[in-house]
Amino acid sequence: MGCGDIGRRVARLYQNEGTKAIGWVRSEESLQLGLAQGLAMRKGDVDRGSYFSIFALDEALVYWFMPPQPTGETDDRLRRFLKGMDAAPRKIVLISTTGVYGDCEGRWIDENEPLKPVAARAKRRADAEAALQEWAARFRGDTVILRVPGIYATDRLPLERLRRGEPVLNAAEAPWTNRIHADDLAMVCKRAMEVAPFDAIYNATDGHPSTMTDYFNQVADFAGLPRPPQVSMEQAQAAMSAGMLSYLQESRRIGNSKLLSELGVSLQYPSLADALAAFPATTLT
Repeated sequence: MGCGDIGRRVARLYQNEGTKAIGWVRSEESLQLGLAQGLAMRKGDVDRGSYFSIFALDEALVYWFMPPQPTGETDDRLRRFLKGMDAAPRKIVLISTTGVYGDCEGRWIDENEPLKPVAARAKRRADAEAALQEWAARFRGDTVILRVPGIYATDRLPLERLRRGEPVLNAAEAPWTNRIHADDLAMVCKRAMEVAPFDAIYNATDGHPSTMTDYFNQVADFAGLPRPPQVSMEQAQAAMSAGMLSYLQESRRIGNSKLLSELGVSLQYPSLADALAAFPATTLT
């Protein structure tokens, strides 16, 4: 559900095993990308009354990758879906966000950290988690929540931003951020579906946080582009978008020991440096 880039990566893992995967999307572009990959695709818009009766959801394994609607503090899309599903799916894996932890002032945290979302987008994700847990408690449905930070891959790096020379926060003021490679996240999603215990929650990060400024610098060096100019927080108020500024208000370092130990996974790219070293910059366009 919400079969975008990560959904197609997860689906490919099933295709490699000869297992059928169905992707639900809203846009024609996503529909065509899924069809080109050989997926059984369905198109509909939950915001406009499209429902899910076309699926044989009894005993299905459902990945909910559909983001909440862009406004408000509740995830109306997921709540609408769960209201119609009763106890049909065998298991639901939800992608949430590490933003539900709010600002932790750079501390190392794990899954026991209390939720204190600040940004509206994080509040919607926290509501999605609550909705899924309410559904699970009512119908004894099996669920897994993956709290995901920034997702990257060599085909989704901020190259255009770097080419435009947009500024970043100076290194001394830059907050800690966390990330995971898209292929590792797809693998984690599938593994969570297969072995995660009932009602499990994991921080799906690579466990090697760095500052956002360091991230942009590493990508620039990898791509052979100039490092972005650095500005103070005061200067950033005028130079950066409201969305980027909201990310700069939160700082946290997130461990992944529970993810690695309980799911028994080994990440292909345990750090940004490992991922960039694995791919020659000549593959970039």
